[in-house]
This record gives sequence, structure tokens and C-alpha cells, in this order.
Amino acid sequence: MANIGFIGLGIMGAPMALNLQNGGHKLYLHDRRNPPGDLIEGGATVCTSGAEVAKRADIIIVMVPDTPHVEAVLFDKGGVAEGLSPGKIVVDMSSISPIETKRFADKIKSQGAEYLDAPVSGGEVGAKAASLTIMVGGSQEAFDKVLPLFQLMGKNITLVGGNGDGQTTKVANQIIVALNIQAVAEALLFASKAGADPAKVRQALMGGFASSRILEVHGERMVKRTFNPGFRIELHQKDLNLALQGAKTLGVSLPNTAAAQELMNSCAAHGMSGLDHSALCRAIEMMSNHEIAKG
Repeated sequence: MANIGFIGLGIMGAPMALNLQNGGHKLYLHDRRNPPGDLIEGGATVCTSGAEVAKRADIIIVMVPDTPHVEAVLFDKGGVAEGLSPGKIVVDMSSISPIETKRFADKIKSQGAEYLDAPVSGGEVGAKAASLTIMVGGSQEAFDKVLPLFQLMGKNITLVGGNGDGQTTKVANQIIVALNIQAVAEALLFASKAGADPAKVRQALMGGFASSRILEVHGERMVKRTFNPGFRIELHQKDLNLALQGAKTLGVSLPNTAAAQELMNSCAAHGMSGLDHSALCRAIEMMSNHEIAKG
């Protein structure tokens, strides 16, 4: 049993923490809201600050929405950095800027602690099922120590390279996911407008070369009109911003990523930023004056 700190208990963080607890580990929790009752009932300890979490835990996991949130959790007054001592490991499983990740890692390592960036893919479904894909940047030694915890939360776990490389991989993942959502939305809209049943079209496509996890999960959401968030549009907007900012810095062109971002911007402008990212189809539907299916 290890003493694990967990900061950030939202849609993703809460089930991830529960999987660690079910794996037999002692949890020390901190969140801006009251932690879920099942974690408390299972024996987790609520801490008043990130510093307290860091003092009491050997490995501190952070799972918050964006780069400024990670920086605040780590370095604001009462933050994780105040409670660190040599030998401890900070694991940021948020999806944030690769450039800022390298800066955060340098600051944490200057205190004698280790740092892993370990963003995830798989959404709420994957978090609950402990089937997340985990993309890790950091040292082999730190990775090996945390690997048993990663295995309680995910299935496909890869040490990609040094600090920042995990976040770079996650940005690449989000490009692929966004473009696949856009492709599925356009295909199902085309089929629906042509008079075909989009549910049966999706079923047929699942048996062919067009089959994908996005078609399976997000295509079903588009047909059934279930846009309650597993991963919110506003968070995918943030990830695509990271991609486009990085592309500008690197001097590369990502034209389709930019188009997907504009569709998400349209959804947000129409008050849909809190919906699941499969609701990107709504932007295409509005442009076409046709819905894939009726809710």
C-alpha cells in the first residue's frame, strides 16, 4: 500500500482516485469542492491544501482542467511545492501546455522531487473502467515507481520520453480525436440528409474500414442526441489551442485542426461549451439546417 495524494476530483479525477483506492492504496485528497462521499467512506483523508497533501503522500497526482490550474495547484501559497521533500513524485495527469510542463518539472526537480507528465485519453468511460490510455513524460526511474498506479487506472501506458513529451503526445491525440469527430459528424449528416437511417448507417460502417472508437461512441451520441459531457467542448477547445499555438511556434501548418477548432468555437458561441465534444456535430448541423437525428 502506498500513500497517494490526489488533487482534482472532477469527472475524470474522481473515478481515477476510486480505482486507486480500490487497489488498496491510502488516499489524501484535496479539491475545491467536497470530495465524493464514496472516497471518504472508503477511508480517504481530506486535506486542507495541496501542501498538506504533499507532506502526507509519497506520490502526488494532479488532475485539473488547464495549465493555469496546474501552476496554481503546484506553486501558489499552500501549493504542492510547499509540502515536497526529496524523493517524492509529482504526477500531473492534466492536459496542459508541453512548454509550461517543462518549466514546472524543472522547478519541482530543483526541490529534489521527481516529476512525470502523464495526460490521459479515454474520457469518463475510460476513467471509470480503468482503461485509460496514459502518455508519460519523465525519467525511467520515476515511471517504474508509478507504473503500478498507472496500471490501476489504465491499460495502454507508454513512457514516451522526457518531461513534456507526454503532453505533446496528448496534443497529438486530441488532434486525431477532433478530426475523427468532425468526420463522423459529416458522414452521418450526409447520410441522414440523403434519407438513410443514421443509426443503421453507423451500424453498417462499424463493420468496415471506417470503423473507429469515435464512430462507435460519439457516433451513437450524435444519433441518440446524448450530449451530456464525458469530455466537454471547452476542454477540447483548450487542447486544440495548444496544438495551434505549438504549430505556430514550430512553423508547421495544421489546416484541418484549425477547421475543427472553428467548429468548436461555433458551438461555444451558441452556448454549448459545456456539452460533450461529440456535440461538435451541432455546428455542422446548423450550417446545413439539418439534424442527424431528432432528440
